[in-house]
Amino acid sequence: MFLLNMEPATVFSIQNLEPATAIILAIGVFLVAITGLSIYTSFGPPAKELDDPFEDHED
Repeated sequence: MFLLNMEPATVFSIQNLEPATAIILAIGVFLVAITGLSIYTSFGPPAKELDDPFEDHED
């Protein structure tokens, strides 16, 4: 019953976090974003534009 009376903004707010927790959360989001971007670049549609340097120099 306690959660029913709470407003959604008071359940989780970035302003109520400890500074260390906010920094760790920001670093985690950054790492997940970089990982997602690199997977998309490697295997997604932009991968068709990538060249294989080993294939270019085979005899």
